[in-house]
Amino acid sequence: MILASAAPAQAPRPEAPNPEATSGAIQRRAAPPVRITNFTAEPASLQPGQQAVLVWATENPAGVSIEPGIGRVVSRGTRAVSPSTTTTYTLTARGPSNQVVTKEVTVTVAGTSAAAVAPAAEPAKVPRLANGKPDLSGVYDARGPASQPAPVLKPGAEKYRVVRGPDDSGQYADCMPLAGPQAFAVPYQTQFVQSAHQFAVLHEYPGTFRAIPTDGGPHPADPDPTWMGDSIGHWEGDTLVVDTVGFNDKTEISGIKHSEKLHIVERFTRSDYNTVEYEATIDDPNVFAQPWKITRRFSLRSDLNKVDEFVCEHNEDYSKYFKKE
Repeated sequence: MILASAAPAQAPRPEAPNPEATSGAIQRRAAPPVRITNFTAEPASLQPGQQAVLVWATENPAGVSIEPGIGRVVSRGTRAVSPSTTTTYTLTARGPSNQVVTKEVTVTVAGTSAAAVAPAAEPAKVPRLANGKPDLSGVYDARGPASQPAPVLKPGAEKYRVVRGPDDSGQYADCMPLAGPQAFAVPYQTQFVQSAHQFAVLHEYPGTFRAIPTDGGPHPADPDPTWMGDSIGHWEGDTLVVDTVGFNDKTEISGIKHSEKLHIVERFTRSDYNTVEYEATIDDPNVFAQPWKITRRFSLRSDLNKVDEFVCEHNEDYSKYFKKE
């Protein structure tokens, strides 16, 4: 159990990770459905030249837009409009698993008829940097459970499997760094910041980051073991490939500890404007019989422009206070 504080957010923040993580599986919440809770025009009837204010609110969106003429918007807000003719505005909210919900509101302009319905706007294209590479920048949720096989341990490596007792408060209770794909397995956002030669991964929980050069190149000959490892990136077409070595042996992935020989190769592909596909190949010759993979899908949070601060205050395992006598 941890006591933590986070700065207020533009949208409701998820709760802290569940400390009762089970061994052998990544703990994830089911992705909540997207909803439109409000979409109105105030006033809904105008004289020519007057303005109305569109007011909207959505929950759990990956992307929100209003047409005609407005485009992408944040998850909740207001926008002044001054239509020259009676106009029906459509609010579209997109959520996990390609879920789409819409709601309409009509602003009536006295003495005019309804405007012709414009064709639906084409989906936003994947943004690109000046060098032509896809720009992965944005704040994302790792929506939905990870797809993964059960890792196969080498003979004699069963000692690396984490077995949690009834008083164990779980791997997330101490707010220490999380390695590789485990860092995406918490219900907090991750931000990607990309430039022509760097890719930064900012984890809101537990406040860790990676700064990754993307021009390739070798790892240090003998990197000092660290929690997050030493990462080098390169591009294979439109996929950013990140190779990481140099881990210490203090973290776990899917309920399995590892040695300092842990090697992770991650692949980031922005398949559309709202989605980044993620694949991680995990290998440790001291632990696993063969490399194994985790795949995950990141959904863009268009309502957020940064991750918040997360600080573990009075970081202590409180389970000792609740032990039975």
